[in-house]
Amino acid sequence: MARGKAKRAVKSKAGAKGRAAKSKKSAVKRSAKPASRSAVKSVTKRVKPAKPIDLYYWPTPNGFKISIMLEECGLPYNLIPVNISKGEQFKPDFLAISPNNRMPAIVDPDGPGGKPISIFESGAILQYLGRKTGKFYPADERGRVEVDQWLFWQMGGLGPMAGQVHHFKNYAVETLTYAINRYVNEVNRLYGVMNKQLKDREFLAGKYSIADMACVGWANGWERQGQDISEFPYLERWLETVKARPAVKRGMSLGLELRQNVDMKDPNVQAVLFGQRARAS
Repeated sequence: MARGKAKRAVKSKAGAKGRAAKSKKSAVKRSAKPASRSAVKSVTKRVKPAKPIDLYYWPTPNGFKISIMLEECGLPYNLIPVNISKGEQFKPDFLAISPNNRMPAIVDPDGPGGKPISIFESGAILQYLGRKTGKFYPADERGRVEVDQWLFWQMGGLGPMAGQVHHFKNYAVETLTYAINRYVNEVNRLYGVMNKQLKDREFLAGKYSIADMACVGWANGWERQGQDISEFPYLERWLETVKARPAVKRGMSLGLELRQNVDMKDPNVQAVLFGQRARAS
């Protein structure tokens, strides 16, 4: 009798434990689903849309650098045209952002520490956006140096020299053969440097980066720079590859209509663009 009662007691205890465990499991299952849904809802509510970056811009090779990067990164932005042919780059509001009276410039309302930041100089903007997004600008020092050297090669070489060709070949009031030949030859040399670099790689720094974005708008003007692109087959292949990217197409077509009626040989336009000296503060 004692053994029978003991067995029934053990069974009843085991049964009670089993029922308790089952009830706990079902309670966990019932409570897990609603908690999960509410958690998703609360996370969704906390996500705020990114504040758009203000892009001060005119459709030129320097302007394209930033419009391309913003498009590549999928960052929202407000286009604020700066009509350089009318001298809008000298307005006090713009000079507060870009003291060198040059576009492009940006104002990021969500800068470091969540506070607004303004940045001028296209190379500095590209680096900032690369760090901000973690895109097209390597995080490791070796990779970053590889990109930086080609970015600054464009800033100090390809851009300024091609710009001088544009000026003396297309805009100068008088034909200065020496100046034209000087800068056409220098751009030819620079194209040769690019061509050699691209012989064994798809992009300038190996992977597609801000260095390619910086160069594509300038290299796209090869014909106006007195060059024959067929002499540089690797550069030609690179140019076609980069220009085929959807974001590059959008970036390089941004605001083209703004300059349609600008006569670069108008004396008033030339006085604004090419006749400036230091201004009193």
